[in-house]
Amino acid sequence: MTERGLLIVLSGPSGVGKGTVRKAIFDNYNNDFDYSVSMTTRKQREGEVDGVDYYFRTKEQFEHLIREDGLLEYAEYVGNYYGTPLEYVNKTLDEGRDVFLEIEVQGALKVREKMPEGIFVFLSPPDLEELNSRIVNRGTDTHEMIEKRMTKAVEELKLIQYYDYVVENDTVNNAARKIRNIIESEHLKVTRNLKEFAEIIEEME
Repeated sequence: MTERGLLIVLSGPSGVGKGTVRKAIFDNYNNDFDYSVSMTTRKQREGEVDGVDYYFRTKEQFEHLIREDGLLEYAEYVGNYYGTPLEYVNKTLDEGRDVFLEIEVQGALKVREKMPEGIFVFLSPPDLEELNSRIVNRGTDTHEMIEKRMTKAVEELKLIQYYDYVVENDTVNNAARKIRNIIESEHLKVTRNLKEFAEIIEEME
């Protein structure tokens, strides 16, 4: 029987660099895990592939999944739903492959309720001043929105107690390396390897 894969959840405050760190992990390491493909009700754009860029579904199909508890987490944004399909995650994990999920803090806490066995990594800024600087330098938010994001960031930092690991995003490469090390260490835990060694011992006796 194939050993079930690990669910790796990376989250942290807006502006902390989750997407950049996740991209560094996938670009710079020989990973044996899949990036979770999100589901959306927005229209499929030219060049996008269903099941690769997103799982494109109608609003009715998405809301049916919500009612059937078929999503790990979901949110509505600008009139469209976005979420993580539970079936895809379970299927991939059952095949023995790890699934990497990059989401916001509230989404991560919802995932923890459904899959507490996952590995939850909180990506933190070096300090709030640095986080504010990163948000400002993106140049996409108004002063009012920046203040809202900073207030939200403080609230989210208080939720770090619900995570397994915290990684400071001092530099992208350092953060990516530490997260890769966490994943490798999790695979080496005795609890994940007991069955294999029990079989070896049984054969030797």
